[in-house]
Amino acid sequence: MRLLSCLLVLSVNTLLAQQPAAPERKLESLLLMPEPKAMRGAYSITLPNSQQTVFTCYRENTAALNGVEAYSAEAFTKLGLSVESFAARAKTAADKRLLQLKPELIKGEDGRIAYAVYRGDSPLYATLLVAPSLPKIFAELFGQEIWAVTPDRHSLYLFPAKAELLQEFAADLAERYATDAFAASCEIFSLKAGAEPRVVATFAGED
Repeated sequence: MRLLSCLLVLSVNTLLAQQPAAPERKLESLLLMPEPKAMRGAYSITLPNSQQTVFTCYRENTAALNGVEAYSAEAFTKLGLSVESFAARAKTAADKRLLQLKPELIKGEDGRIAYAVYRGDSPLYATLLVAPSLPKIFAELFGQEIWAVTPDRHSLYLFPAKAELLQEFAADLAERYATDAFAASCEIFSLKAGAEPRVVATFAGED
């Protein structure tokens, strides 16, 4: 019996050893990262009505703090892209990442879906804000206009376009923005299909 058990274990280990290793995920090189305007650099853009947020060209780097880094002048030049072209490609890349993720749907006291959130350990969640598909995905749930907030790199919250609803969360969002070492944006973005994200308000005062 003991011999049979040993043979079974050996057979399983042999099969596992023969299976090809899962391919490593390719690091993302086209990231449009929202961050406070004080971080603005040569490779940053702003969106309509934004006063406190810039979107900067980033890439993943496992050796970098938090796993991502802004492009240096040398690295960006090697891409051969303008900032505008980079931004356009980054939006397409964000859409691809978005389709691989599932949001948490949070219910209110009335039992209905109050808001949705994408969050996790990855520093890429904030970059989903520019994904063109976002308003299409949530149109049936929240209407043709949705409001998005990303207080830090690890979360993206989506609400119906109702000021009174989002106001309930303003204090918590402001605290997350103020205390996180990797703050993203303190502004509220209106998202509509076919339109660029547009700032409609802020949930925190300017420092």
